[in-house]
Amino acid sequence: MTLRKLRDFILDNERDLHDRLFVLIMSATVFSWIITLIEIIITGTDTLLVLALLGGTILLSAVSVISIKLNKIKVGSLIISLGVCFVYIPVTFIFGGGLNGDGPLWFMYGIIFINMCLSKRIRIALLCMYVIELKFLWTFDIKHPDIIVQNSVEAAHRYSFMAMILIGIMISIVLGCWTLLYNREVERSKLQKQEIETLNKAQNSFFSSMSHEIRTPINTIIGLNEMILREKISDEVAEDAINIQSASKLLLSLINDILDMSKFASGQMELMPVTYNPGNMLTEIVGMLWHKAKEKGLEFKVDVSPDIPAQLVGDEVRIQQILINILNNAIKYTKEGSVVFSIQSGPVENGSVNMIYSVTDTGIGIKKENIPFLFTAFKRVDETKNRHIEGTGLGLSIVKQFVDLMNGKITVNSVYTKGSTFVVEIPQPVAGEGQIGQIDIENNTNARRRLANATGFEAPDASVLIVDDNESNLLVISKQLRNTKAQVETAMSGEEALRKTMNKFYNVIFMDHLMPEMDGVECFNAIKSQTGGLCKESKVVALTANVSPDTMQYYMSEGFDGYISKPATREDIEKELYRLLPKDMIYVSGDEEQILEETISWMKVNKKKKNVMITTGSVADLPKEIIEKYGIAVLPHLVVTEEGNFLDGIEIETNGLLDYMATGKKLTTKAPEVSEIELFFAKHLSNANNIVHISISSQLNNTGFYAAKEAAKAFDNVTVIDSGHLSSGQGLIVIEACRLAEKGLSPAEIVTYIEKLKTKVHSNFIVDNMDFLAKAGQVNMSTANFARSIMVRPVLKMKNGKMKVGNFYFGSKERAWRKYIDSVLRYPSTIDKRICFVTYVGLSNRDMNWIREQINKRIRFEEIYFQKACPVIAVNCGPGTFGLLTRDAGKV
Repeated sequence: MTLRKLRDFILDNERDLHDRLFVLIMSATVFSWIITLIEIIITGTDTLLVLALLGGTILLSAVSVISIKLNKIKVGSLIISLGVCFVYIPVTFIFGGGLNGDGPLWFMYGIIFINMCLSKRIRIALLCMYVIELKFLWTFDIKHPDIIVQNSVEAAHRYSFMAMILIGIMISIVLGCWTLLYNREVERSKLQKQEIETLNKAQNSFFSSMSHEIRTPINTIIGLNEMILREKISDEVAEDAINIQSASKLLLSLINDILDMSKFASGQMELMPVTYNPGNMLTEIVGMLWHKAKEKGLEFKVDVSPDIPAQLVGDEVRIQQILINILNNAIKYTKEGSVVFSIQSGPVENGSVNMIYSVTDTGIGIKKENIPFLFTAFKRVDETKNRHIEGTGLGLSIVKQFVDLMNGKITVNSVYTKGSTFVVEIPQPVAGEGQIGQIDIENNTNARRRLANATGFEAPDASVLIVDDNESNLLVISKQLRNTKAQVETAMSGEEALRKTMNKFYNVIFMDHLMPEMDGVECFNAIKSQTGGLCKESKVVALTANVSPDTMQYYMSEGFDGYISKPATREDIEKELYRLLPKDMIYVSGDEEQILEETISWMKVNKKKKNVMITTGSVADLPKEIIEKYGIAVLPHLVVTEEGNFLDGIEIETNGLLDYMATGKKLTTKAPEVSEIELFFAKHLSNANNIVHISISSQLNNTGFYAAKEAAKAFDNVTVIDSGHLSSGQGLIVIEACRLAEKGLSPAEIVTYIEKLKTKVHSNFIVDNMDFLAKAGQVNMSTANFARSIMVRPVLKMKNGKMKVGNFYFGSKERAWRKYIDSVLRYPSTIDKRICFVTYVGLSNRDMNWIREQINKRIRFEEIYFQKACPVIAVNCGPGTFGLLTRDAGKV
């Protein structure tokens, strides 16, 4: 390799920096060895050493060239590092005078060599080996100086001096080249950054221009269509016009998605919060999408909670965009059934409220393995099945980024082939104290025709000028203002506008920005400084298709009195005109409450969704009145008999089960399958934003905990808790979780509390005999027979999630029961006296009355529930079993 090629290789920015450094230090090393070789030849050193150094130089050069040619530089670096550090340097040390020669200087070079040539773990490993080698050579020289070839003092000084000069030169060359390469890389990075910034500016300029060009014709379509809807037209024409309106706005939404992806990519996306009416926003959304659902034969339901604040502060446009994307997806991927759009709010805290929007469909659902990719741009899950469904793949990616930008969260719950639920939560400040209130108007057709209603005000004495270089825009805005009876004039250029403002005063001027020759900002400044002009005090509104996060701020800083983005609706134009005109020029013809009612008349208010629903298994042994009081959803376990499978507590009761067991037939219990639990969760998520499922202990046989955990993976807002208990001990935990949910605690807070509570709940049962335990496989039959013969009654208790035998009581049933009750209620001051469960199998009324009497003698509980144990418990324990299930007093 020639010196020119060597230089070109080292300075080639396209090559890996590590490879260039390798070539650099190899070149410096070969150069130093050649100089050393010349020195020892001149000084007449041993011929053997000359040959050794010559061979080493040739070998080093050959390995370097081969490594570069074969593009195996990492392998070559390792081989050469091993050779230099573990062959050349030790030989130099031994034959060059040891510590009295130039060896220590070459040791330092070896460390630099390893660090420059190798990387990561190999470098660290080799450095450790090298240090061990140095320690060995140092020790060897001290203990065996006779083996080291000693040079004369003059030779030692000469070698040390030459080594110092050579190593200094090599280090200078390496560091100089390193600095040069580093500076070149920095310059290259700066240049690339400038190129990227230039490209981003060009891209943003293109998208901005495209936005302007596309929005202009859409503005004409939407505006003229509004005019049609305001006329006296047939129902058929009205329906066609409504469909045009919906399609135009969906097209606008799609354009916004494409533009927004570019803004997110360049880090320029910003929110523009305003005070808005959620009723108006929801009206707009449903008006855009109801026909699309109708075309597919889908039922489109909208449920709105009455306590939503009437005024919120947020980026209305972006929130609307989020909801349109999710609803559009729901309709798109649902062939039959329904789409339910639910809106509610959490409690107002510190002037802010958590708005919760959920969309539930009966569509194709999403596979669990696809959910992680759901919010990836341009990625469409289950591509084979969805190949015929139109879409860009941008919608949900944009939704996720907007929700994150608003400090909100989005969760997905889906059962494949059954449907999906998307829940979006966005915190928003509240403006004012009003609420939407109770609204229950079934017919929403008139609301969709709301555009045909009369204008809410008239201003016949007002004079308005519209400046735009597009005739269609002038026509649309003029017609949009027609019902206000204002005196409207138009100008197609800045020059024409200046001629008009010179001779006439206009109360309000709507000014387009991008116009040829003189743009809107220049025209605005000319009007304000026009010598002899009559419109220096006129209100000027920027009406433009330019849309970006800082657009409003830009126009306000220029001095404009308002800003409206195209396509502008009649409401947008009229609202701005109403705001800017003197109040004595306005004659109000509408009522604000009436307008609000028309705005939200399509809404149908159903029962408000719970923020957190508590669910559990049928083995929790909860009384019916508690289940109904807290709205607890119960997942039944299965009882497997020779005649078939029966749902615990629904298709088979404990008494019937005991009768069946008396026949001697075999039966077992079984937890629900994952697919059954998924359907259970999906069903109840239609009534709740989150589910906390309290499961039976994971340590028991046939537990449903692991199946519930697996099922929860299909949902973002289902949490499964291992109660560590069973029966009513599990039920006590469920009740406490319900109380926490009613207080408004989040799922995470409930989980934290329950984890602490588990150790304070006590689950135990006294069993009449061990026969059923033996049949269930808990103990062997010989043990059961022996226990029955000596009249022993075991107590089963939960400890660390496992069922264990805690004690034995001998003698008559009454004596054993009394001893058991004494042991459970021994320390009344430590027991929570609000509630006590007596869960039993096969007890008579006389037995239950006796047990209640014994409990009351010891502790007066506020509530004592006698709860028949579920069949799953009965199968394992048998008749004559009961348990006192309590929790400790005091805070958790």
